Amino acid sequence: MTTLYLVRHGQAGTRDAYDSLSELGMRQARLLGEHFVSQGIQFASAYVGALSRQQQTAAQVGAAYADAGVSFPAVSLDPAWDEFDLSRVYREIAPRLCAENSEFRLEYEEMREQVRISQGAHAARIHRKWLPCDTKLVEAWISGRFPFSGETWQQFRERVAACRSKIADARENVVIVTSATPVAICTGLSLEISDARVMRLAGAVYNASYTILRLRKEQLRLFTFNAVPHLAADGLCTHR
Repeated sequence: MTTLYLVRHGQAGTRDAYDSLSELGMRQARLLGEHFVSQGIQFASAYVGALSRQQQTAAQVGAAYADAGVSFPAVSLDPAWDEFDLSRVYREIAPRLCAENSEFRLEYEEMREQVRISQGAHAARIHRKWLPCDTKLVEAWISGRFPFSGETWQQFRERVAACRSKIADARENVVIVTSATPVAICTGLSLEISDARVMRLAGAVYNASYTILRLRKEQLRLFTFNAVPHLAADGLCTHR
């Protein structure tokens, strides 16, 4: 049986520059690595998505092992663990949804105005909160209501689910640094829940949290979801 540690990346950047870790995100990732070391957790293999925020998180976890003199495996890059492209969804679907839904249009315009006012300040609330317009947009993408030239929800879900076959025979501890929705998809597969509930799980996943699943013949069993013992004591828990 393979034990999977699914790690969400640390806190990322602003809405217009999301694919990099904030200073807090770097600290969260480092604390996660130190926690794994303190618990005597050793990994036989490690995977990371192709996104910068994911790779920076993996690097911080690995650095904590190196500084403690504990071995950490070479990290294999696998884009199958990438998050869906929210920026592209916004570019293609938001104009169509604005034309159809006046409530969304007002929410979207207000969000963009707050982004402008923030002037790229990481601490600005607009960059750290999932808004109703985000939810409406993602729901429209999942439903396939509008033409979209990128990856569909079904393609994305199948991409993540197919990762099981790549690691099914490992029979060891495997760490995978990914994003909130892939973590939620894998958790949802273990619980056999609907897509709508998968997205609710994704919204609950903390930055630099870990979820433990066990994999046998592509069947997943959930043991721990969204753990942050390394962050909770210092009040460092964030969702975005």
